[in-house]
Amino acid sequence: MKAVRLHEFGGPEVLRYEDVPDPRPRKDQVLIRVKACAMNHLDIWVRKGLPGVNLPHILGSDIAGEIVEVGEYITGFKAGQRVLLAPMHFCNRCAKCVAGLQNQCREFTVLGNGVDGGDCELIAVPAVNVIPIPDSLDFKQAASVPLVFLTAWHMLVGRAGIRQGQTVLVLGAGSGVGIAAIQIARLFHARVITTAGDEKKLEKARALGADYGINHYQQKISQEVRKITDKEGVDIVVEHVGAATWDESMKSLKPGGTIVTCGATTGPNAAFDLRFVYSRQLSFLGSYMGTMGELHEVLQQVFAGRLKPVVDRVFPLKDARAAHEYLEKSQMFGKIVMNP
Repeated sequence: MKAVRLHEFGGPEVLRYEDVPDPRPRKDQVLIRVKACAMNHLDIWVRKGLPGVNLPHILGSDIAGEIVEVGEYITGFKAGQRVLLAPMHFCNRCAKCVAGLQNQCREFTVLGNGVDGGDCELIAVPAVNVIPIPDSLDFKQAASVPLVFLTAWHMLVGRAGIRQGQTVLVLGAGSGVGIAAIQIARLFHARVITTAGDEKKLEKARALGADYGINHYQQKISQEVRKITDKEGVDIVVEHVGAATWDESMKSLKPGGTIVTCGATTGPNAAFDLRFVYSRQLSFLGSYMGTMGELHEVLQQVFAGRLKPVVDRVFPLKDARAAHEYLEKSQMFGKIVMNP
């Protein structure tokens, strides 16, 4: 099969489009022909070098395609079925996994990170990862859903416990997590404030359900939040930007408010005054991916049309370098998808 692999870490130039042996599925696995694989910033971080990644390595976490072959130990699936894959690897037998807390498994990792991913023509995965999709969802849309919608659902529902009528600040309206979080917050009838670097992205965010938009290059986020909320602040901040926005995120919270963070795109080091944290009784929550139960919950909303994936641009797999260069410019609104 054809695949894009890393043989060394570095810039987009290290990506190689090449022939590799077809995967040979075990009796407890399903072989999938990849029809679409969506990109995430994780692809850039792994490409540049993360601990625990063995080379050569195939990137790609968000996969949709058709079943080619079903292992003899597996029932309930058949060749030709249209599916998406849960974008994670876990042991499925430890105490955390059997309790439905797969993202706390010691073996937990994301497809394309600790294990090979979907930037290829064929991939073999355990049956638990395989989820049928409705005909209403095409492959590029399906591939645009799993990682970011699961992440945003776990952040807002699983960790922050969003409630009807709250006010939520979503950073990075054009990002995959931002697009998902805006829609999920609106699903819970929350008031949504979001940020972006240009007016076009803010217009698109409003079309998704955001009530207010802040241009973070021209306006100070916390000051605008105070104006919008009549100096009250927000209940929840959806953080994934990191060092560049952490201080503004803190200042945007009302007393007793919560920051829930799933990433650090602009850097991992965030400094703050502990007196501000305890005197205003703030909560800082970490969030990493989500559980299989949460993935099925959010997919029900997607399949019903209440949450909608947004595709920005599609590249052929052989143009993976160009796709990585485009992602690094951060000009997209929605997901970048590659088709084998």
